Amino acid sequence: MRVKVLSRNPDDYIRETKQDLQRVPRNYDPALHPFEVPREYMRALNATKLERVFAKPFLASLDGHRDGVNCMAKHPQSLSTVLSGACDGEVKIWNLTKRECIRTLQAHEGFVRGICTRFCGTSFFTVGDDKTVKHWKMEGPGYGGEEEPLHTILGKTLYTGIDHHWKEAVFATCGHQVDIWDEQRNSPICSLTWGVDSISSVKFNPIETHLLGSCASDRNIVLYDMRQSTPLKKVILDMRTNTLCWNPMEAFIFTSANEDHNLYTFDMRFLESPVMVHMDHVSAVLDVDYSPTGKEFVSASFDKSIRIFPVDKGRSREVYHTKRMQHVITVKWTSDNKYILCGSDEMNIRLWKANASEKLGVLVPRERAAMNYNQKLKEKFQHHPQIKRIARHRHLPKPIYNQAKELRIMREARRRKYDSLFVFILS
Repeated sequence: MRVKVLSRNPDDYIRETKQDLQRVPRNYDPALHPFEVPREYMRALNATKLERVFAKPFLASLDGHRDGVNCMAKHPQSLSTVLSGACDGEVKIWNLTKRECIRTLQAHEGFVRGICTRFCGTSFFTVGDDKTVKHWKMEGPGYGGEEEPLHTILGKTLYTGIDHHWKEAVFATCGHQVDIWDEQRNSPICSLTWGVDSISSVKFNPIETHLLGSCASDRNIVLYDMRQSTPLKKVILDMRTNTLCWNPMEAFIFTSANEDHNLYTFDMRFLESPVMVHMDHVSAVLDVDYSPTGKEFVSASFDKSIRIFPVDKGRSREVYHTKRMQHVITVKWTSDNKYILCGSDEMNIRLWKANASEKLGVLVPRERAAMNYNQKLKEKFQHHPQIKRIARHRHLPKPIYNQAKELRIMREARRRKYDSLFVFILS
């Protein structure tokens, strides 16, 4: 006679400590759970609503400048250190953890046109309206000491931008032409030019470090190779490009901020047409910066707002604005992928969360698991009309809303005109 005995492993249902949750046996057979999809849909809907309820992106305002903030730079080694240059020639170094200025120096007479840090983080460079390039030590002078630059280069023309090489003691300036400098010399190693107009911005590629791109006021974007000392390629747009930024994860991809309210993402191997056109701003785009992951970028605009765009989408996923914030001149995405900094006309630097509804601080494992579960639910049901509407909805200031509505009407009228013209030609 055979007897079948039920045997259970005590580890499956006995708690290790009294603080542990009770283990509940579950059967995942979908036939036993006919209401699983409606239940998950309601959870996704509630998670989407709560995300909008808790979307409070603004963290702090760093005030101390006496004129508009014109440029910013991130410290390559320290997450909490940021440098900013103002229109009155003043440069400030900020500690983001304490949210206070730790050093102030009068760098130039007139605007600080550009600022960049050395790849090792021990010093930084500034250019200004006084036609000088100045090399400063990151650490301030001792007690009673005077603020003096390590090195000063007096140029013949106005410099409008500067960027440092990612691995070597070389930096590039732009103005009448693009100049490549060695840190130890008073004259440029080589000068690169293509056209006769002034150049507003120059940026080194973070991956292919010998490549750099520049934006000129004659609507050109020109790419150079330091090893050949010659320009590589040129693309001409309909309106002027203010600045560009290279994708830190894809060597050939860069995004340009244009005067026609749009941003254009290009593949430098195929410059005939952009990979993606990003449209949502209603005024000129003044600055752009990529996230460290290379999947998103943030843009600053003359329309008093900043927007976060996914690289592969033409519309922004987030827009930030405040009542007091004026024209946003410069923007940076911090190296830990969590925060965004923007500098604007009314002398303030603002600190924002990159993810508006993200909870800051330490998360217990249950909180993290719940957040991941809700995120997956939102991704699963993201195309359902009600969830899509709630996730996309943003309150905009009235001027931006009215201007966007006007631009939409103009685009529709232009499209109808082209359609009717095409029908007339066919007939």
